[in-house]
Amino acid sequence: MRRSSLAAPLAAALTALIAVTLAGAQSSAPKQETRPSQAGGLDDPTIVAIFDAANTFDVETGQLATTRGRSKEVRDFGAMLVRDHRMVRQQGRDLAKKLSVRPTPPRVFELRTAHQAAMKALRAKKGAEFDQAFLEHEVAFHKAVIDAVSGTLLPAIQNQELKALVVKVAPAFQGHMLAAQNLQPKVAAK
Repeated sequence: MRRSSLAAPLAAALTALIAVTLAGAQSSAPKQETRPSQAGGLDDPTIVAIFDAANTFDVETGQLATTRGRSKEVRDFGAMLVRDHRMVRQQGRDLAKKLSVRPTPPRVFELRTAHQAAMKALRAKKGAEFDQAFLEHEVAFHKAVIDAVSGTLLPAIQNQELKALVVKVAPAFQGHMLAAQNLQPKVAAK
């Protein structure tokens, strides 16, 4: 499949930025009732903030796909992302409230910068070019999140309820990545 000229570098940059953000995450607010872990200085409030941001960012890209997608499959996939990530984000927010954890994003949050760049690039695309770039972005985004969860976030989580939530929703990220991969050849054929 031919990759769009902007989506491939964007996907690579997103993957690298997520890794950098997670590896160097340092909370910008005072620590709360959780001990810093040994995994890159991450603590539960920072992990909650990253988890919330990842879900929020995919809600936003999904919303864009519902209005900009050329194919019905892409629009439907975008709507599924919005629904699923809103639900998971709310579960995380409810748990943070229950645990009295205030999400504290990393001081330098390159994931936000990468998301803003991705949204700008996606908004500049139309038709089949948008569909391709959106699906490439979703594959790269979900792969990066899966890698970050398994390699960095889970080992760093101190609270067992938070860890259980992340473990519970992790298969949905895998499912979204596979769904995007499965849509790519269908969209490319149109």
